[in-house]
Amino acid sequence: MADYIIAAASTADLPDTFYREHQIPLIRYTYSIGMDVFEDDCREESRSKAYQEMRQGVVYSTSMINEETYYQFFRSLMETGKDVLYLDMSKEMSSSYQASHRAAVRIQEEFRSQKLVLPDTCCVSGGLGLLVRECVRHMEEGMSFQALLNWCESNKLHIMHRFTVDDLNYLKRGGRVSNASAMIGSMLSIKPVLYVPDDGKLTVASKVRGRKAALNALLEGVKRDMVSPAGQHIIINHADCLADAEWLRDQLLDAFPSLGGIDIYNLGIIIGAHCGPGLLTVFYFGDQRKP
Repeated sequence: MADYIIAAASTADLPDTFYREHQIPLIRYTYSIGMDVFEDDCREESRSKAYQEMRQGVVYSTSMINEETYYQFFRSLMETGKDVLYLDMSKEMSSSYQASHRAAVRIQEEFRSQKLVLPDTCCVSGGLGLLVRECVRHMEEGMSFQALLNWCESNKLHIMHRFTVDDLNYLKRGGRVSNASAMIGSMLSIKPVLYVPDDGKLTVASKVRGRKAALNALLEGVKRDMVSPAGQHIIINHADCLADAEWLRDQLLDAFPSLGGIDIYNLGIIIGAHCGPGLLTVFYFGDQRKP
């Protein structure tokens, strides 16, 4: 058993079965429907239900995790006597980032002989999930805490993120596009293809016309980035567009037959509330983040 703990946030968009199987402590974001607040349980059936409801017009909203919640979570981990690595979204994508660091400062004053490390992962959604999964694998294979921290810093920017969304109105609601851009884009069936550069922000790589063109843009982006496919595992997250996810998986397996495998999961509700049904994402290791 490792002499340290890896903890994560529900926004890594891995399924709950992964966290339970590997005994990974999890802080769970919350979402609201009207006045009702729900905890992100990371269950595939909950995610599927959410996207069906979004398609019917139900509005999901999210809120940040406050400092006290982080403090209590971190304190429970540090009371084990072990060092802790906590992995959450890029600070550029998370309104909770500063709250987590304020809580960590308080914790370190109480547990001076232990380490609580909160790196800026520069990752989001399944990209964060890929980082969590690889860190867990290294821990279970016996990597030391300091070696794992070094590995994490050296490799986090090699995790590629590519997205496309189907409904620009969700990006409009989150301030990612203007009202006019959303209206014109919807009328012309413009689909943005997005990626995450080194700074951890969600950025438009290109705009194409039509869903099929967007899917092909994702595929071509992976083909351009891929340098070491042998044995590599890829994560695809989708928001109620399983057929598109399976198409992308099959195309990638044809292009890179030496891949170790491709996992398809429902997109987490917290990210999905800001992007909407029809979002398709792919995450993998490459040499350099680029449009």
